[in-house]
Amino acid sequence: MPVHRQKKDTTPLPSGSTPEQTAPALPDQQTFRQYLRELARSAIRVVLEGVMREELDALIGVGWGECSPKRKGYRNGSYTRDLVTSSGQIEDIKVPRDREGQFHTQAFERYSRYEPHVAEGLTQMFVAGTSTQKVGKVAQTLLGATPSASTISRLNQTLTQHFETWRERALQTHWRILYLDGIHFSIRHGDKADSTLILTALGVDLAGNKEVLARRSCAEEDKDGWACLLQDLRSRGATHIDMIVTDGHDGRLSAVAELFSATPRQRCLVHKQRNVLNAIPRRERADVQAELVGIWEQPTKQEALIHLAAFKAKYAVRYPEAVRSLAEDEEHLLTFYEFPQSMHRHIQTTNAIESLFSNVRQRTDQIDVFTTETSCLTIVWATIQDIRLHKISV
Repeated sequence: MPVHRQKKDTTPLPSGSTPEQTAPALPDQQTFRQYLRELARSAIRVVLEGVMREELDALIGVGWGECSPKRKGYRNGSYTRDLVTSSGQIEDIKVPRDREGQFHTQAFERYSRYEPHVAEGLTQMFVAGTSTQKVGKVAQTLLGATPSASTISRLNQTLTQHFETWRERALQTHWRILYLDGIHFSIRHGDKADSTLILTALGVDLAGNKEVLARRSCAEEDKDGWACLLQDLRSRGATHIDMIVTDGHDGRLSAVAELFSATPRQRCLVHKQRNVLNAIPRRERADVQAELVGIWEQPTKQEALIHLAAFKAKYAVRYPEAVRSLAEDEEHLLTFYEFPQSMHRHIQTTNAIESLFSNVRQRTDQIDVFTTETSCLTIVWATIQDIRLHKISV
């Protein structure tokens, strides 16, 4: 039989066209990503609504349209709500209801408009010092939704609850070192922004691990503020402290003497050195500083005392104010010699807590003024929790 050959398509192509050019054009990368995000949101909606229907079935005891003596309630339609997910905002999700109002889905948190990990990500941006405006821009770009004022308030409220739990936690009894210091922040009170001091206690346990033990806000640094903070430490269990390291603030020293009178105290040598050098002409400060540092670099306390006496005798007439400053709190300058040499560089100064504050400042400087004391304490606490505290040798 003759074989019939299939005729070739001889339809003329448009002028200037080629077969390759007639193929459908692929979408650009941005359009394709948007398409995938829309598919993901549709899938999430289907899953969420399906899960919630099953949850309601379990609560009522029967499926839709079923009759059973095990029935515990009745359906009552649904309401809609939005949810921001990592794939973007899903609008008008149908949430089923029961007549008695007992049904609460476990698919997402009640009253929350953001998935937990999305809310956590936004919170971490605040903790990192990102301004509210910048957080809003990032959220709008990635999620298609800008956090409202009420959302930000809820996020911070959750953070505050964690902070309150932290500040009331029980502490272990024995601590090797306790550093005490404070840092100023601007907090709005009414129409004005005032400087508020955040008192902080940093502890080092017997294994050398650092931990912030307590924090308290005060309008100004005085004995009462520090006494409240130290009493808080005692009431939560921290009663045995081997050494306390502080600067020379009178209120702080009075509170320490009252509540931890038997605990050896080390005067911060960096602060003491600054106080002494303030009374020395600039042209001579380098030489005097070398002599000062030479006092506490001696291998034994006895040798340090000899150099201390020599320094006071040398400068008593020329710079009496410098010598007077050095003699203030003198009995606590060389306490570090009572501890192992491996600890000396850690307990001679309050650098451990000052370094912590420096890291906190790098993140919070973008927040010019905190709206409340609670928000200041909470954000600073969360920032500290996110900072790695290095172990020291004890």
